[in-house]
Amino acid sequence: MKDNIVKSKSFAFAIRIVRLYQFLVDTKKEFVLSKQLLRSGTSVGAMVREAEHAETKPDFIHKMAIAQKEINETIYWLELLAETNFLTKEQFESINADAEELIKLVTAILKSTKANLKN
Repeated sequence: MKDNIVKSKSFAFAIRIVRLYQFLVDTKKEFVLSKQLLRSGTSVGAMVREAEHAETKPDFIHKMAIAQKEINETIYWLELLAETNFLTKEQFESINADAEELIKLVTAILKSTKANLKN
């Protein structure tokens, strides 16, 4: 990975997810959905870190594709938490904007890496 912006943004996102999880458990007494959110939301950065030391280009693509799936799943849990009133509109919009930015970054990295693999 030439540019580590996705690494730093995915780590910052994981921190926000952990804090949101703590809020949901402590304040809202929500334990099931929040655990799913915690798992998928922190997996994004973990997969980006794994991809950083991938053994081959296909391995890198595979790990980044998993990160893409995890951020997409995280967006699902955020939407569900918002629709069931565990998150306010403002809370949802704030963290969802970060999630959308991450999925765009990961998708762009995947597209360019796949294009470079073919050349």
